[in-house]
Amino acid sequence: MQIIIKKASKNDAPILALLAQITFKEAFGHVWDKFVLKNYLRHTFSVKKLESSIGKSNNVFWLAYADELPVGYAKLKIYSPYEHLADPKPAQLQKIYVLNDYIGNKIGEQLQNTLFEQVRAEGLKTLWLAVWDGNDKAIQFYEKHGFKKETTYHYDFESMSFDYEVMTKTI
Repeated sequence: MQIIIKKASKNDAPILALLAQITFKEAFGHVWDKFVLKNYLRHTFSVKKLESSIGKSNNVFWLAYADELPVGYAKLKIYSPYEHLADPKPAQLQKIYVLNDYIGNKIGEQLQNTLFEQVRAEGLKTLWLAVWDGNDKAIQFYEKHGFKKETTYHYDFESMSFDYEVMTKTI
């Protein structure tokens, strides 16, 4: 299987929106109320919203292709301060998602390594992320790659309520 990682542009927003909706539903559909999930996906991963997000200078998106098919994506937010971090200019790993059928092919790892390279190129030292505390596979993935738990926070969306682990890594 040939894996190619490419930086996304506004033209990629429709592919990114579809991937984002599918991968989020695959990862968390069993946890979310179906109606609330539908609203969240429509609100968070619309083509228009992703076009806008791609257009922001401090956001970088990548798409992962396996044998020319889009199978995953990642998002980095450059200069994304978090109140509990000592570093005033950290970067935030906001998303790494891969379609379920392609998990286990090191695509997430390749996306993450691409993201690490960008953080280094920006001259930044700290990378942080927030991961739902019920997502044990993701927490293990991040710990395996040197992230350490720092703190937690709570997030509500409509009738849903979640706790997140904030993890950091020095790059």
